[in-house]
Amino acid sequence: MTAIKHALQRDIFTPNDERLLSIVNVCKAGKKKKNCFLCATVTTERPVQVKVVKVKKSDKGDFYKRQMAWELRDLTEVDAKDSSKENPEFDLHFEKVYKWVASSTAEKNSFISCIWKLNQRYLRKKVEFVNVSPQLLEESVPSGESQSVAGGDEDALDDYQELNAREEQDISGMMDVCEYAISNAEAFAEKLSRELQVLDGANIQSIMASEKQVNILMQLLDEALSEVDTIEGKLSSYEEMLQSVKEQMDHISQSNLLIQISNTNNGKLLDEIQFLVNYMDLSKGHVRALQEGDLSSPKGIEACINASEALLQCMNVALRPGHEKLMAVKQQQQLFSELRDTFARRLTNHLNNVFVHQGHDQSSSLTQHTAELLLPKHSPLHRELLRYAKLMEWLKTTQREKYEGLSRTYVDYMSRLYEREIKDFFEIAKIKMAGTTKEGKGKFGLHGSSGKLTGSTSSLNKLAVQGSNSRRSQSSSLLDMGNMSASDLDVADRTKFDKIFEQVLSELEPLCLAEQDFISKFFKLQQSPPPLQVAPQQGEGEELDGGQPSRMAPHGEHRHSMSSEKDLVRLMMNKIFQSIETELHSLIALGDKIDSFHSLYMLVKMSHHVWTAENVDPASYLSTTLGNVLVTVKRNFDKCISVQIRLVVLVRSVQIRLVVLVQSVQIRQMEEVKISKKSKVGILPFVTGFEEFAELAETIFRSAERRGDLDKAYVKLIRAVFMNVEKVANESQKTPRDVVMMENFHHIFSTLSRLKISCLEAERKEAKHKYTDHLGSYVINSLGQPLEKLNHFFEGVEARVAQGVREEEVSYQLAFNKQELRKVIKEYPGKEVKKGLDNLYRKVDKHLCEEESLLQVVWHSMQDEFIRQYKHFEGLIGRCYPGSGITMDFTIRDMLEYFSSIAQSH
Repeated sequence: MTAIKHALQRDIFTPNDERLLSIVNVCKAGKKKKNCFLCATVTTERPVQVKVVKVKKSDKGDFYKRQMAWELRDLTEVDAKDSSKENPEFDLHFEKVYKWVASSTAEKNSFISCIWKLNQRYLRKKVEFVNVSPQLLEESVPSGESQSVAGGDEDALDDYQELNAREEQDISGMMDVCEYAISNAEAFAEKLSRELQVLDGANIQSIMASEKQVNILMQLLDEALSEVDTIEGKLSSYEEMLQSVKEQMDHISQSNLLIQISNTNNGKLLDEIQFLVNYMDLSKGHVRALQEGDLSSPKGIEACINASEALLQCMNVALRPGHEKLMAVKQQQQLFSELRDTFARRLTNHLNNVFVHQGHDQSSSLTQHTAELLLPKHSPLHRELLRYAKLMEWLKTTQREKYEGLSRTYVDYMSRLYEREIKDFFEIAKIKMAGTTKEGKGKFGLHGSSGKLTGSTSSLNKLAVQGSNSRRSQSSSLLDMGNMSASDLDVADRTKFDKIFEQVLSELEPLCLAEQDFISKFFKLQQSPPPLQVAPQQGEGEELDGGQPSRMAPHGEHRHSMSSEKDLVRLMMNKIFQSIETELHSLIALGDKIDSFHSLYMLVKMSHHVWTAENVDPASYLSTTLGNVLVTVKRNFDKCISVQIRLVVLVRSVQIRLVVLVQSVQIRQMEEVKISKKSKVGILPFVTGFEEFAELAETIFRSAERRGDLDKAYVKLIRAVFMNVEKVANESQKTPRDVVMMENFHHIFSTLSRLKISCLEAERKEAKHKYTDHLGSYVINSLGQPLEKLNHFFEGVEARVAQGVREEEVSYQLAFNKQELRKVIKEYPGKEVKKGLDNLYRKVDKHLCEEESLLQVVWHSMQDEFIRQYKHFEGLIGRCYPGSGITMDFTIRDMLEYFSSIAQSH
């Protein structure tokens, strides 16, 4: 290292008037090791400049060259990485951080120590030395000794120093004066000794001449000492005065602290008093309203409501700890309790009088008004009582016993009133029903109702003979068979009965809903919002299973408090309208007695009104009552239907013959289908024909109990459809086979999912499976075209790996090296890929038909498959060509943008 140091000094730094003080052999951290030297240098001329120079060996020879230099004043931090362990790494922070690794820890420590000394001697700036051992950093020296110490440090820094230009000039001048110094060194030394003696003598004489000035100086020092004594005495007296002032200030500070504590306590006391005054003070107007307020006028009721709310707020205020012990607070709470009891008693007496008055005065009866079948409205009473709803809520919160007593009183008087009105209403309804059937009572026998149905057998036989003419004639004939009239009875009388029964239900429904809504609002009982449901068509009540009404449970679970209050509403409604269910059963029995076919009309109407009630509130009184009555109607309907079973057997036999006929026609049409070779296939006619046949058959057999023959026909037909779809797909030339299979099986799957034919569930799943498989096959086959060469290249790579070549060695294969990969990737820039995808979109659009609207589904599947292939290619590049930096010219984000823009542009 010494030889290198001298060589660098001679070749690089001496020509630039610089001295090399320290050197360290380093290389950059984290990269391939390229050694260089960091040198600490100073200039030989004033002002001194300190630099850190990077020197590197030339690539063309053995000489060194200067590569980079930094001023030491630009250095902000030196990080030695670890002060306790030997670590050759260190960082130098200039305009940026330079990380180095020294050849040895000793060289690093020597270089950092030199940097610290140069900073202390020449710059004296704040340079941070981090993770540096304290032994490497010498302590700072006093300024008076800095010159000598610095000189010693400089000697220690280097054992070789050259003479500067001035030193060389002085030595040359001295040797010119003493020319014999070289030839006669003793004479030269003797001359120098004599001159030194002369100088010593002159110095002694100068010292003796300055004795007088020394005496004068000593005298001045004595005077200065006396002045210092005087000043010290004055300072002592001042200190005594300040001590007295300090004691006074301490006393004042203590007084101020006590005053501050007193003010704080007064503020807290004021806050407590203001809290009690603000939240526990009831105005005189509120007190007067609670004691004497008029509960019959609107203004008086409003004043009582405001006063009761203010009283409740005062009683519910959250007192702070200790307030309840205050006498004023106790007195105020006692006043609030007396006001609450007084007002609750006044309110209860007033509402009791209103209920009693209403129960006696609203005693109207419908016996005098037989012209119209109407129930009296109670909305005026409800509007009048709803003015007290907030007061009832207050009573419910404060006086629960009085609230429950009022509830019982209201239920008692209103139940008597509704019982009289409903009884009169149903009497009028029964009179009107009996009046509509007096003239045609003999027509309602069962024997008369079977004549028409029996007589229609001949027309069914003719229909079976003519069934082979056309599929349209079959469809219309089947519909005619399903819509045949059940009897020859008087339709006008039954229509009148239907209107009367509808009028009865229509009058009862708003009456019950209005009363339940009033009870909920007036007595402040929670009600849940109605769930969203789909309205059934009239006649769906015939499908009720086992004679039980179809009930829809409310969605979600309610809290316990809401459930209990809803139960209370239902209990009050049951007591008020306890006669409705009995009267409805009596009315239904009368209608069924008049004509057994009335049960059909009643079932349809009752089913619709049950749904309406459940749509408003599934757990309401009306819903429960109508549901119970619907059970009775359904039983009557079942009795009527059981009588007609014998007639239905005949109709079924004709239907079976028609099913077999239609089935044979359908299969023959499938086998005769011809597909054009010049146009795309789309949805095949026999697939559409099967859909129409299935819809028609389901319409006719919707409520049939015996579907065995139809189910057998379904299975045979769907198998023929599957077989012929595959046959047409194999013969198709214009449209790809996968497209024909995908579109037609998607259509079949959609049809079977919509019709929900239970016997074809396995075929529905098979159709979905075929549609999914051919969709994937079509996508994969189509996507081989945009990146065809890239696909072939990576197929070859995978083949090499399958043959046993290691993935990281594939790049050494001649046909699959990095150059070949770059060449293939270069052929597919983002612009070309987008162009290929655009052409692919146009081709897919030509293949697919518009009826199924599968273009966007196929395009999205292609996007997913393309992204999967892209990730697969990227994975192969990363595994087989590691560290090559080779990537595709487009990213996944670019691909998503390509697919989106192409879809939007078309």
